[in-house]
Amino acid sequence: MNEYSPDASYRVTADELRQFIERFERLEMEKKDIADQQKEVMAEAKSRGYDTKVMRKVIALRKRDQDDIAEEEAVLAMYKEALGMS
Repeated sequence: MNEYSPDASYRVTADELRQFIERFERLEMEKKDIADQQKEVMAEAKSRGYDTKVMRKVIALRKRDQDDIAEEEAVLAMYKEALGMS
């Protein structure tokens, strides 16, 4: 069998595919481990009296652009005022 036979290229492709799949599976495991660690952090914060729901909102806000946040807060204030909620 020469190096250009369909069987040889299939083996190389299969090996490469297996490597991609195994890498992805390892990343999935790492992602699960990280998610478990995040749950532990929130459980610890909760046990110390912090409101984890609010903490998650703060974390989400920290990821966003300040201008987007300001615009959303302005619209929210306008809507609340229109509904007599302020």
